[in-house]
Amino acid sequence: MFEIFNTDAESPQDVKSLRDALLRSIKEELQVVEGGEGKHIRGLQLFITCSENEKHVYESAVYSEEPTLFKQEIQRIADDFAIDLPSGWTLEVTFEETLPPEAKKLSEVHAALFIKTRKQTIQKSGIAYIKILSGQAEKEEYEINSVSGKITIGREKRAQTDDGFFRINTIAFPGDCGNDCNKYISRQHAHVEWNNDAGCFMIFADEGGVPPKNKIKIKSVEDDNLIKLNSTHIGHRLKEGDQIILGETAVIEFSTSAQS
Repeated sequence: MFEIFNTDAESPQDVKSLRDALLRSIKEELQVVEGGEGKHIRGLQLFITCSENEKHVYESAVYSEEPTLFKQEIQRIADDFAIDLPSGWTLEVTFEETLPPEAKKLSEVHAALFIKTRKQTIQKSGIAYIKILSGQAEKEEYEINSVSGKITIGREKRAQTDDGFFRINTIAFPGDCGNDCNKYISRQHAHVEWNNDAGCFMIFADEGGVPPKNKIKIKSVEDDNLIKLNSTHIGHRLKEGDQIILGETAVIEFSTSAQS
């Protein structure tokens, strides 16, 4: 009945076969979440990384000119396979240079899927500290908690963004202090916020903190791996002792105990 779910299909060569492969992979990932039930799914984020020569094919496959059409295709498949997506679920499709590590790589295609879920949980709480190891901020250490909201990080306390509006940075690195580390920090570099579902703080890159602009790199003391944030959509779960490089040489450290 559904030719697009033929597992023997070859790698997509044209718009139709590429769209079929994308839909097949998304269907398989949806069936895994919540044991095949989608009632906790809040939205889908599809990340595509492909060459410039392939980009127009991918854009056509996901109906870039009419994005609601691809969402409708996913909804039809969900209905046919009894995947109970709630009303109001969202779909975001973005083209990235690299696939975010937290997203699930899809087979056959140059894409990955991140499924945002919504579960009923009790309100959790947490307190943490961000210490400035390199660079010069307004304070040497900042206390944050689960009700702090979005804790913005960037150059200057009050910074005008590209759209003309002003952003107030909670953790601000003055640009005129003479510290060379500060000049590589974007005005809207990153933010930290509490994730109640996971019971942790997470750091996200903002527009100025992803390539080709400035960068964010995270080194964890647990496994010594270097993590790079290449997307503003998916954050990194902060763990005790994580060190975060902002730009080139400014370094901050995350801890659940005060250092001062």
